[in-house]
Amino acid sequence: MVKALLVDDEKRMLDLLALYLRPHSYICKKAISAKEALSLLKEETFDIVLIDIMMPEMNGWELCQEIRKGSDIPIIMVTAREQKEDIIKGLKLGADDYVTKPFDEDELLARIEAVLRRMKPARKIEVNGLLWNEDEFELSYKNNTLKLTPKEFTMLGYFMRKPNQVFTREQLIELIWGYDSHTEGRTVDSHVRNMRDKIRQSGFPIDDYLITVWGIGYKWVNKPSL
Repeated sequence: MVKALLVDDEKRMLDLLALYLRPHSYICKKAISAKEALSLLKEETFDIVLIDIMMPEMNGWELCQEIRKGSDIPIIMVTAREQKEDIIKGLKLGADDYVTKPFDEDELLARIEAVLRRMKPARKIEVNGLLWNEDEFELSYKNNTLKLTPKEFTMLGYFMRKPNQVFTREQLIELIWGYDSHTEGRTVDSHVRNMRDKIRQSGFPIDDYLITVWGIGYKWVNKPSL
């Protein structure tokens, strides 16, 4: 399932996009303004964002810039503006693709799938000797294997894949335990604490990398090589 955030100030267009995407296993959340979209992005995790350009108060270009300040989530501009300079502007501001209205349903789906393929997350990540290997479901430091629980391993993968992105406790619960879970924030804190203890014992300075953002959640910060 792909979770998509649809942003357009026209409800009819939002409904049309959702109508196209939902039969293809997309979960669609709608935002009628850039402000609402930014609020949803803080509260929930999405796989891709489709943005209209011509919106009041904050237009699509400004929204794209704002999102790019803290996230590399795939962005596709979906708009009636088809001038070359508009397309170039959108791409320079951080959009991954550009679809003009009216659009063909099959082309839109193909472009979304192409962007998602390009943005497929890394399956191996190494930071100063700490290797997170999804293919082998293994974490190691300087070739010594560390034993994490499946949820700890998955959580660490989210952190390492998205350096500098703050994950709220609510986002982590949705990503790891599921949207309908009754898990509480204290459970997230417990998993992070146990994960830190295990990695700290290996000699890796985890406290320099996995940072607590007080009152919000956690983030991974890549440091210069030791």
